[in-house]
Amino acid sequence: MINQLLGKVFGTKNERVIKALMPKVAAINALEPQMQKLSDAELHAKTDEFRRRIQERLSRFAAGGNGKPPAENDSSPESEDEPDVDRHKRLEKEEYDAVQEVLNEILVEAFAVVREAGRRVLNMRHFDVQLIGGMVLHQGTISEMKTGEGKTLVATLPVYLNALSGRGVHVVTVNDYLAKRDSEWMGKLYRFLGLSVGVIVHDLDDDERRAAYAADVTYGTNNEFGFDYLRDNMKFDLKDCVQRGHNYAIVDEVDSILIDEARTPLIISGASEESTDKYYRVKRSKGLLGCPRNSPATSWWTRSIATLRSPMRVGRRWRDCSAPATSPTRRTGR
Repeated sequence: MINQLLGKVFGTKNERVIKALMPKVAAINALEPQMQKLSDAELHAKTDEFRRRIQERLSRFAAGGNGKPPAENDSSPESEDEPDVDRHKRLEKEEYDAVQEVLNEILVEAFAVVREAGRRVLNMRHFDVQLIGGMVLHQGTISEMKTGEGKTLVATLPVYLNALSGRGVHVVTVNDYLAKRDSEWMGKLYRFLGLSVGVIVHDLDDDERRAAYAADVTYGTNNEFGFDYLRDNMKFDLKDCVQRGHNYAIVDEVDSILIDEARTPLIISGASEESTDKYYRVKRSKGLLGCPRNSPATSWWTRSIATLRSPMRVGRRWRDCSAPATSPTRRTGR
């Protein structure tokens, strides 16, 4: 009762969030006549302009202003005693914050460009509610929209904005059909604005997956993204990995993927790095270690070597050559 009363007086959390975003919606709408006057080439050139502004902001991280890596230019007293790993994480955090700052600055203009591109290429214009949904997704929060409100079109706004940094964007769908459909459907808009599009589906080899992940926008299912991540962690050389990093992702049907399907873990296995042949070679050379061939320990070893697989357990039993005959419990290694 109290919460309902407070909600009527001050508004709900959702209403306050939407109210805070309305000035940006108005600014995007104000740019619409200006964007309609641009030619296709001029609209395409906006992507290069946005990328140039982002790179200018990041230039101090790339060269530190004097051609040196940022770590060599960080000569503050605190950084001298700072471990290299911590300093690297801190510089990555500063670079990420700089990217987010410039993306927020160009958000209004970038959304206006995407809206105009959608009208020309897809014959679909983003409505105000879709602009709000796009800004919510850019903030990294959940945008709940009803059926028919155009969730697929909403995703183009934050996808385009975050792909401008050149670090890649992943769009996670629930099945291969939607991944292919959306990559072809919305891919027309991205390619019109100068972005590359890739799609991850089943039966792709590593070279094809690597090329898809190298695109500005990559569509795929949660299982494909997840297993590619696990396989990359099993590679011995970084150049064999297919994923290039994890910058920004949009998850379609987030309640299904992060709640329902998350109950089933992704498990992957690989070939063992250790060969079991060494145990059989040790068995054949047991007489060389100084144990009598007919001793109780040797007799136990002969019966049990085929069932043991732990080197530590084998070594501990083998050294006990003078031990009496083992009990059934010890014989099974329990």
